[in-house]
Amino acid sequence: MFRLTENEWGKINCNLLSDNVPSQIVIASPNRRNKSAPPYALTEHGAVMLASVLRSPSAVQMSVMVTRAFIAMRQALSSMLSYDLKIEQLSHKVDQLNAHVEEILHDQNNINQLQSQFNNELALQIEVINDALDQLREKKMVSENSIGFKLQ
Repeated sequence: MFRLTENEWGKINCNLLSDNVPSQIVIASPNRRNKSAPPYALTEHGAVMLASVLRSPSAVQMSVMVTRAFIAMRQALSSMLSYDLKIEQLSHKVDQLNAHVEEILHDQNNINQLQSQFNNELALQIEVINDALDQLREKKMVSENSIGFKLQ
């Protein structure tokens, strides 16, 4: 058994005033305890030990209920911790996937830039070839002396 701190007692008191009282909280009557000092609380082991000292049927039943409540709380805490671990693992996997997608998009952007440069160079080369072909056609049509038989 231990005494609650002022801060812990303040939080519990706020819940008591708002009717949001967890079922595990048991408080002595305000008439029986010192109102200026925070109340005492029991650990799981302390509650079981206290219940085992008392031998009445209601004390035995209360001992079973307290033990079940602490087991349920422990299981809930354990499942919350496993969910936290799973969420952390999923978050890590999402971060890895995000980095991989960004890398792929960066690579795709580089490929698009290279392809654009290649297309520009290819267009320039085709233009140069077409200019050269046009010049050859013009030279062929403007031949000065033709060789061979001439009709008059």
